[in-house]
Amino acid sequence: MVLLRELLGETLRRRRRAQKRTLRDVSKQANVSLGYLSEIERGHKEPSSELLASVCGALQVRLSEVLAEVSREVAIHERGEDAGNQGRQVAVLPLPRDKETQEEVARRRRALSAAPASIAQVRSRHRRGEVTDSVVRAAA
Repeated sequence: MVLLRELLGETLRRRRRAQKRTLRDVSKQANVSLGYLSEIERGHKEPSSELLASVCGALQVRLSEVLAEVSREVAIHERGEDAGNQGRQVAVLPLPRDKETQEEVARRRRALSAAPASIAQVRSRHRRGEVTDSVVRAAA
């Protein structure tokens, strides 16, 4: 079973790292303690809607974008559980890039979902910030 707070934390961390910002910088701008923000990113704490909005503001990202990304991750996990594979075989679906056409996204998804990714491939994509921690755990 996937926990929403873990996926939310992973998404926030991925967004922060993509901007090459530190926890300290974001926590200061969001007016949240450094330790608490760290706990949120690690999936140990579940933020209130006000705190989440503040962190999203500090990251200059829309709350709806973060929630949509988390929703896609939940859907991936649900499909994995419905297939009865208990999260062992994971087809890693990429997140759409800004300037990609829908056709390019569909082509990449077909190529990736043709065969389950090996754990090494999933870890490599995780290092590049393309997949979340929970996807890596599911693939292991």
